[in-house]
Amino acid sequence: MFKKKILLAAAIPLFAATTSVAENVPITGIVESKCSIFTDVQGVYGNPTPNVLSTARSNGGVLPVIRYDVASADYYKAKISYPNSFSSGPSLPDVVAWEGSTSVKEVSDPLMSDYETDKVEYDNVTEFDLTVAGTVWFEVTSSADYGYNKAFPAGNYTAIVTAECIAK
Repeated sequence: MFKKKILLAAAIPLFAATTSVAENVPITGIVESKCSIFTDVQGVYGNPTPNVLSTARSNGGVLPVIRYDVASADYYKAKISYPNSFSSGPSLPDVVAWEGSTSVKEVSDPLMSDYETDKVEYDNVTEFDLTVAGTVWFEVTSSADYGYNKAFPAGNYTAIVTAECIAK
């Protein structure tokens, strides 16, 4: 009987050593962009002729102005797309020809002067490498030409400029 007790006592520590408990402990964090985008001036289309809508001042329009505040240099790029369709407006059975551009209007640091010369343009998109911390203002032109000798139908038209700050 003595041998049975010793054997049982020896088996208990072996059983306890083979069981384990594990726990997954999450680590969380919130990343806030060091690049902020603001609309300083909302754009307005002028209607200089029946078939044209334009943000150009000479056509009665107002150029939209977008402000980027960059807290950390060389971590972000600005990607700005001028409109290539209306987000709302009357139904248009014919084709609208879109044109536009984005340019640097003002900068808070003279080192940002390279932004305009180094910009990359494709389709309706312009990209700027934000290599300097500070504030830069971009101006966007947009025009829509409706068919040949066709007038835009009366109504309210809205088109969207898309401004993004993309981490590199």
